[in-house]
Amino acid sequence: MKYSLKLSALALLVCVSSTFAFAPSKSAFGVQTKLQAAETDFENVDLVRLLGMKRLQKFAKKRASIAAADAAREAAASGETAAPVSEKSGLKLIIAGAPASGKGTQCEIIKKEYGVVHLSTGDMLRAAVAEGTEVGKQAKDFMDAGKLVPDEVIIGVVADRLAQDDCKKMGWLLDGFPRTPGQADALAAAGVSADCFIFLNVPDEILVERVVGRRTDPETGKIYHMTFSPPDDDEVLARLEQRSDDTEEKVKVRLEQFHANVDAVKGYYKEIGVDIDGTSAPADVSKAISEAVASKVSA
Repeated sequence: MKYSLKLSALALLVCVSSTFAFAPSKSAFGVQTKLQAAETDFENVDLVRLLGMKRLQKFAKKRASIAAADAAREAAASGETAAPVSEKSGLKLIIAGAPASGKGTQCEIIKKEYGVVHLSTGDMLRAAVAEGTEVGKQAKDFMDAGKLVPDEVIIGVVADRLAQDDCKKMGWLLDGFPRTPGQADALAAAGVSADCFIFLNVPDEILVERVVGRRTDPETGKIYHMTFSPPDDDEVLARLEQRSDDTEEKVKVRLEQFHANVDAVKGYYKEIGVDIDGTSAPADVSKAISEAVASKVSA
């Protein structure tokens, strides 16, 4: 969608205010309407709460369709050929799933399939800090102090990154973000909307088995699994290491934290959300994701 969600919603509010402006005035009867008395600055209006997420998304899609039609007419008038709109270009995707649900594998496939920019909050934070952006400096202060970076700073980092030219042109894939309802609210308030929310569904017992069996080769960084993909070389096998947080006790704690927020986040993206069986083979999971994305984009 060419216009941001927030700008589209502001346009809707302007349309509404214009309608009332031309309506018969009640001042003749000694009554002044609330709209006439109100300030016309909508900058601080909570658009999501006022209009509802579903209505904002529908309006944004309508605005995008109108913009595309206008662009086509302008191209025709100038003798140019408008570029065809492809469901595989400029997509805005969010993928979520518990630790070891297969997000990493599917993100690589999605990136190649759709040409989108793959983004994780960790990578974005590190890049913002390295570039010395305003929000990067704020994040660095918290990180240097050994504190968690607050949501408002993370949202600033994410919004800045999504506003860059490559994300605007190629589209983007947010990996594991937002994690909480508060982050989802803040993301929408920043004008960020997605075309499809992908959730990889894997039962906890399978997740625990996947995590506990993981091992890393300290020399190459390659990850193996003692059950599903052990190394063929005995020398490599002997030097494999297990991450300190890849134990059954710690992964169960991480899963509890994940489940405490995931249902609310999924509910927030109900209109664009799809549940994918993450227990299938990677190729089958990828096929299901492609079909789901196509269904949401064409809806």
